[in-house]
Amino acid sequence: MRILIVEDEKDLAAIIKQGLEEEGYVVDVAHDGEEGLYMAETYPIDVMVLDVMLPLMDGLTVLSNLRKKGVQTPVILLTARDALIDKIKGLDTGADDYLTKPFVFEELLARIRSLIRRKGTVKEAVIRIADLEIDTASHQVRRAGKSIALSAKEYSLLEFLAYRKGSVVSRTDIVEHIYNEDADMDSNVVDVYINYLRNKIDKEFSGKLIHTVRGAGYILKEE
Repeated sequence: MRILIVEDEKDLAAIIKQGLEEEGYVVDVAHDGEEGLYMAETYPIDVMVLDVMLPLMDGLTVLSNLRKKGVQTPVILLTARDALIDKIKGLDTGADDYLTKPFVFEELLARIRSLIRRKGTVKEAVIRIADLEIDTASHQVRRAGKSIALSAKEYSLLEFLAYRKGSVVSRTDIVEHIYNEDADMDSNVVDVYINYLRNKIDKEFSGKLIHTVRGAGYILKEE
């Protein structure tokens, strides 16, 4: 999943970025409102973490412009303000959630996961496909009761497919949402990781769950 952080406090932005990347997210960072607006309009962002007090363009103006242009990316507002009127204004402008500084990083993570679930068709914290279970909070994966160890990138790919279970996901969508800009979209990196997942998710179990749709992409579903 791809997260955009728009925060002018560079140390805080770096801490959030590092924490999210350790959780397997792809993270983009902007340090002013104009850059944040451009990135939110340009990149396929899953959740935007947006500070209110920003140079060049404040967060509420960024949010208002996005909503006027029809960009429906889920947004968590980050601010030092805790007055009720500020929260109301932010939510009325189109924010999906609101977090007051200082905050506990685990709460930000939980709110991000909640917005990702809300955005997709899967609403549960534990995603189930046949006998496969994916705990999106702990990143634990089990099939037929057996624990499966995945690398961070393997888990990110599986979770991305799981949130869209039953729907075909293109290779381009996968690259844009779970790989950074250094990834070569013409390479076979997606095919390689799909193969890694198949070896761990499907190979030793009854019933194939990861399917290739020729010319379209991949789908996670019961056979």
